[in-house]
Amino acid sequence: MIDFENKGFFKLKQNNEYADKVSALLVEGEAIVDAYKSFRDGVVFTNKRIIAVNVQGITGSKKDFTSIPYKNIEAYSVETSGTFDLDSELEVYVSSVGKVRFEFTGSTAIVEISKYISNNIL
Repeated sequence: MIDFENKGFFKLKQNNEYADKVSALLVEGEAIVDAYKSFRDGVVFTNKRIIAVNVQGITGSKKDFTSIPYKNIEAYSVETSGTFDLDSELEVYVSSVGKVRFEFTGSTAIVEISKYISNNIL
């Protein structure tokens, strides 16, 4: 599992590369909403969960997939981008894991993602 306490995600940028990598993990009725990538790691938002991808090793052939079902999220915070600050952030508070923070740069469907979270926790 990704150590969210000691490992900060680099700024994530919209990129569908990880959507292809996690497609085999999806369950029936699950669809990808959006996908993001940093230098090596990535995160994929589906209509049911968040899948964080941690690339390990020198060659990057080993990957850790951490699934965070929306139903396990107790609270979340969204910071949208502004006029001069184009970055946005998502903090989710997950039972038994703690706070998980994702930072995005560029175009982000942060409002759409927050709707999926809200639909599953309210």
